[in-house]
Amino acid sequence: MAETALVIVESPTKARTIKRFLPSSFIVESSIGHVRDLPQSASEVPARIKGEKWARLGIDVENDFAPVYVTPKGKGKVIRELKAKLKTADVLFLATDEDREGESISWHLMEILKPKVPVRRMVFHEITRAAIEHALENYRAVDMQVVRAQETRRILDRLYGYTLSPLIWKKIAYGLSAGRVQSPGLRMIVERERERIRFRSAEYWDIKATLATDTSSPPFDARLVRADGKRLCTGKDFAPDTGKLTDDSLLHLGEAAARKLADSLTSEQWRVTSLTYKDSTARPSAPFITSTLQQEGNRKLGLGARETMRTAQRLYEEGFITYMRTDSPILSEEGLSGSRDAVVGLFGEEYLSSTPRRFSTKDSSAQEAHEAIRPAGREFRHPDETGLSGRERALYELIWKRTLASQMADAKKQTLSVRIEAGTAEFAAAGTRIVFPGFLRVYVEGKDNPDVALDDKEVILPALEEGQPLIPREIEPLGHATKPPARYTEASLVQRLEREGIGRPSTYASIIGTLYERQYIRRIGTAIAPTFTGMAVTQLLEQHFAELVKYDFTSDMERALDEIAEGHRDHLSYLKEFHLGSEGLRQRVARRESEIQPERSRTILMPQLKEHQEVKVGRYGPYIIHRENEEAVHASIPEDYAPADLTEEDITELIEVQKRGPEPIGEHPDTGQNIYCLTGRFGPYVQLGETDPDGDTKPKRASLPKGVKPSEVDLALAVRLLSLPRVLGIHPEKGLEVVANVGRFGPFVVCDGDYRSLRKGDDVYTVGLDRAVELLAMEKSGRRTSRLIREVGEQPGKKRKVAIYDGKYGPYIKAGTKNISLPEDRATPEQIEKLTPEEVFAIVEASGK
Repeated sequence: MAETALVIVESPTKARTIKRFLPSSFIVESSIGHVRDLPQSASEVPARIKGEKWARLGIDVENDFAPVYVTPKGKGKVIRELKAKLKTADVLFLATDEDREGESISWHLMEILKPKVPVRRMVFHEITRAAIEHALENYRAVDMQVVRAQETRRILDRLYGYTLSPLIWKKIAYGLSAGRVQSPGLRMIVERERERIRFRSAEYWDIKATLATDTSSPPFDARLVRADGKRLCTGKDFAPDTGKLTDDSLLHLGEAAARKLADSLTSEQWRVTSLTYKDSTARPSAPFITSTLQQEGNRKLGLGARETMRTAQRLYEEGFITYMRTDSPILSEEGLSGSRDAVVGLFGEEYLSSTPRRFSTKDSSAQEAHEAIRPAGREFRHPDETGLSGRERALYELIWKRTLASQMADAKKQTLSVRIEAGTAEFAAAGTRIVFPGFLRVYVEGKDNPDVALDDKEVILPALEEGQPLIPREIEPLGHATKPPARYTEASLVQRLEREGIGRPSTYASIIGTLYERQYIRRIGTAIAPTFTGMAVTQLLEQHFAELVKYDFTSDMERALDEIAEGHRDHLSYLKEFHLGSEGLRQRVARRESEIQPERSRTILMPQLKEHQEVKVGRYGPYIIHRENEEAVHASIPEDYAPADLTEEDITELIEVQKRGPEPIGEHPDTGQNIYCLTGRFGPYVQLGETDPDGDTKPKRASLPKGVKPSEVDLALAVRLLSLPRVLGIHPEKGLEVVANVGRFGPFVVCDGDYRSLRKGDDVYTVGLDRAVELLAMEKSGRRTSRLIREVGEQPGKKRKVAIYDGKYGPYIKAGTKNISLPEDRATPEQIEKLTPEEVFAIVEASGK
């Protein structure tokens, strides 16, 4: 008789997938994530330790940093079910993920279940029949060194956050926080913003010539590089802080000089002076590891790091890809065979590299036992054969292409550099011809710099010879301005975090996600900018705890944790040194706390301010204080201003609006009420009527369009803005009102919750009912719409519908018109399925929305 085995994994999806490959006598259950953790709130602190001074911390610092673990709310039922299933089992298999967190979950399961049957740790990096069968035969014990390292990491994070965060609450504002890896990550973003604030633009001109070999040949472009024996300056030749040239020997053309030179070149003879051919070879990138997957997911698919990892998690748990948390670019023999067979089958032998490409990592702490992220199995499924759609299909195809490309032949290119003479001026042209595409047939790595991205494109020049005369078809002077350093995107931030050794690839998504949740950063297009609050928090930490936000301090900590995992360092000694030593965290905070002045901490140092001005962060957001004639004017800074984008002109405008106070622009022609132009936390707006001092009624308001300044608003524009929303009439089929308005994504029409954006040529202020009905009849296109996951019901006391949706940035709760992010530990499909209505309503209540 076959023995009964209980297999425990972390998620129901993984459980369903793995069950397909196990004998019928195996019971597969899910722990649905962690079963124990440190207390998250005062209500979770056990009664037996509530009187201890360290109770809220959940760590007995004086007793060898003993952690107090509690069962998270809602997990009691899961644990009871696991215990009941364990009673019928002859053996327990712990099949949690193979990383440190997975090892930790397995240990916690042992501690809480207290099994009396044999326990076998089962690890695999993909969910295929071969991998599961191999794992069953090659089980091991739980690795306590890895568990200890993960526990130490958790304790360090708690000590850092719970020691510094209360200090920041007192000195800046309640609810703010610091984190061991989040704070150095935020510092990177803030430092880049400061570079942009210090930046001084410089103007320079060059000349573009459109040339041809004769009147009938296709033209090509050449750019001026030298004139009168001097090299022409480019944007790289100016100091970013001053806007001055760094080399006075260079030729700096202004507009007048560039136009004069361009005019003089029309009468010159143009000829080719040199041709330089260069052959080059490009090699494919390594298969994906966690960090490079996040970068390319952002560059190519527009996914944030968190969404990339959520999507990859689903692909792994459904058996499509290998494990997605890895820092090893190695392909197993199975992976090499699968990718090389696919290349030959799809493109032929000529596109296959002559020998298998074997990549290695430069990171000495990388987990080499792991494998790169690749399609699962011996035979790679073509994206068209997976049945996947949406983000899952797009990410799988990205992984499939990158893996195949890693085993393909080099791309061969030939570049041609041409020098052209016209009088005393010298022009340059360049062409690129792809001789053999090799791996470029499948995959071109994304670039954060669009200029560099052009390297992989062909630019064909006509047949040219030295001494050949050319005909100028157009000579065009072009003006340029130097650009400030580009803000980080999620892709470039992940790249920098990895380079500095801050955190681990598996933590990058949560680092960035936490910074968004704390409202320390925000998106501007695809770029990341710090908020004024984020600037203030970083400034306080730099001024008073500089060592704790140094990049090498954080990376040294990561290396120490790796050494603990490898058994080369004692975890307890390290914790004592970090927290209790003479230069430990507790002593540093105790020494500095009394020296930190709250008013100074809330004041952000910004060079664009005048002596009598300062920017502060307060309870309701950032604001400017302008002192004049012993009086102080306070003006809110709208949230859509990034610190580096706040100019002296903007500051003056905000102050002047505040100085004038609520002076009416005029009276509304229909109602006779006064109309005001005011500035608030979310930017300038017009308001119809007076503000109710009791707050019982809210006057009608409308935001100013982007680019319109308060000083430019007249009565006609204000009345026009306040005309929204416009009721256009009754829908002929639905019998409900059709409304035109402007929202976050621009102008739209709506009927019964069905929205359509206005098209080019439509005007939200004049669009009529017939046109609106026509738009509403069209299929939705463009932006990805949210998908309903489940209805929850009506929220008690609020009488509003509550449901859970899957949106562009992941699952969220919609309560009436309010959107609330789901906590990360509740956001997987299985966890959402398990959420009770009461738990959903509690999340909504806690959000305050």
